[in-house]
Amino acid sequence: MIEFDKACFEISGVKKNTSELILASASPRRLELLQQIGVSCVVKPVDIPEIPLPGEAPRVFVERLAREKASAGLQRASLESVVLGADTVVVTGDRILGKPVSKQDAIEMLQRLSGDKHQVMTAVAVMDRERIVSQVVTTEVTFRVLSQALCERYWNSGEPKDKAGAYGIQGLGAVFVANIKGSYSAVVGLPLTETAALLESFGITVWQSSVV
Repeated sequence: MIEFDKACFEISGVKKNTSELILASASPRRLELLQQIGVSCVVKPVDIPEIPLPGEAPRVFVERLAREKASAGLQRASLESVVLGADTVVVTGDRILGKPVSKQDAIEMLQRLSGDKHQVMTAVAVMDRERIVSQVVTTEVTFRVLSQALCERYWNSGEPKDKAGAYGIQGLGAVFVANIKGSYSAVVGLPLTETAALLESFGITVWQSSVV
């Protein structure tokens, strides 16, 4: 993790940057979260292989992907652009659960999470032509016990197909969550407190459409 000045989160007294913010992600959830805090951006997804390196720890893996996405996005951006890359993984024990490749894969993931605690790690990287900063936020999520039939019904809803760990906390999958310790928005896909601070350090302000 690269440390950043916490003072950069202060809304008042920050010099606004006219740079265009590029979101290097196809996730509609990340776009919605940025819009929620009043940040305008242009969506330009990148294609980065989401495969852990041999022996790579989950935290290192997710931060590497976020930084690689930001770097790839910057290669396609204008000189004045700031790029945001992000990635989210679900971790149980030392195993990374990515997006399910089939119904059986999704059901096995959900059954593995059933009645137990797991971690959701979301990394955010912000980059321009001079520097890159990144942050990993870890949230602990506890699931209720899930029956096989419930997992199958959930798969049939279509929601798990593009979700890390085969569930979406912001959608139908919310009924699985018995407890959460940490950042809810990070589980959705973007930790808003940390993201706002990182963007502020690049002069990208929140609440852009509001009069403060």
